[in-house]
Amino acid sequence: MDTKHYICNYCHEEFIPKRRYVQKFCSATCRSKAHHQKTKTGNLLPVKQATNSNTKIEKMSAAGIGNAAAGALAADVLKNAFTNSNNKPATKGDILALRKSYDRYQKILNIPVKPDGMLPYFDMETKFLVYLKPLK
Repeated sequence: MDTKHYICNYCHEEFIPKRRYVQKFCSATCRSKAHHQKTKTGNLLPVKQATNSNTKIEKMSAAGIGNAAAGALAADVLKNAFTNSNNKPATKGDILALRKSYDRYQKILNIPVKPDGMLPYFDMETKFLVYLKPLK
């Protein structure tokens, strides 16, 4: 058996052939992909590009973390500066205050509205009838 390394015609990886002088691809997967690509486009183009040895792999550093944090902070500041107060998301405090105001005043349906448009409500905390302006 050959111990010479061959290069796959599809993925350009080195391999040791299992059949001498006949094998052009490293695996059946590469062979079938090459066939599909050849019948689809009419020629055989490599899928993987040769790796460039000049490619720099960036490692994690304190400066990179600082830059990422500064960028995220700047994005948040700009988002808050240019977002209208009506379009900002509600906080837990806003929701609790709304729930408290909703639970406190219960609308009374069998008492008529005042001539100035004030609606009758029952105040659950003070246990009194109150008139409030309707929200528009």
